[in-house]
Amino acid sequence: MPELPIQPAALLLDIDGVLHVGEEPLPGAIESLRRLRGLTTGVRLVTNTTSRSRRAIVEQLRGLGFELADAEVLTPAALALAHCRSRSYERVSLMVSESLREDLEELEAGSDGEPADAIVLGDLGSGFTAETLNAAFRRLMDGAELIALQHNRYWRRADGLALDVGAYAAALEYASGVEAVVVGKPSPRFVQAALDDLGVDPAAAAMVGDDIEGDIGGGLDAEVASILVRTGKFRADAVAASAIVPTATVDSIAAVPALFGG
Repeated sequence: MPELPIQPAALLLDIDGVLHVGEEPLPGAIESLRRLRGLTTGVRLVTNTTSRSRRAIVEQLRGLGFELADAEVLTPAALALAHCRSRSYERVSLMVSESLREDLEELEAGSDGEPADAIVLGDLGSGFTAETLNAAFRRLMDGAELIALQHNRYWRRADGLALDVGAYAAALEYASGVEAVVVGKPSPRFVQAALDDLGVDPAAAAMVGDDIEGDIGGGLDAEVASILVRTGKFRADAVAASAIVPTATVDSIAAVPALFGG
């Protein structure tokens, strides 16, 4: 297998669909992560998961057999918190799961019916109802900012593809005319935050993901070499319809160490 046109010092890895699907590690993923640690100076697991806290994500990965440090997992919640701090928001409507709220506990959450400076939109799962979306829409029409933790169209659950946060964010944007501030992938600011955490420039890193838009498009927009894997939410028709061209495409995470010469 050919190596990458560059030899990155650091690696950014998506989690869902790259390391595991549901409660099953993908074949070779545990060993590949171990090998990649020896081939790079640092690894960050960059996820758009907004249904669980970072602590819960770390616990799940360890339960699946992956070895990792807490600090290696980066989620959009930290960027949303920093964004709200920078604007001195006093009251924020948290449209996120109960699990994720622990990552946003520094924010003063507004009660139902109260005005809000901003809405932080994450994965509500079955909580995405006409009632909750209408409540968010009204707050936006009253001047609240929309902060989307990510903008993925869909993701792959154990039972198949499902709408993701981006679909609901797009509905609110369309109805209200308010453009969301996206802090997760494909926002280059999320990729840059991971690079800053590793202390490397874009030219010294590579992204690995299963989403042609969120992972590959986001990585390339941040000038990071981006490797697409044919697992998780990968769909050949979506890739063919996209104008995004990955730096490399491989069958799975098990093939990535060879790209690094390992």
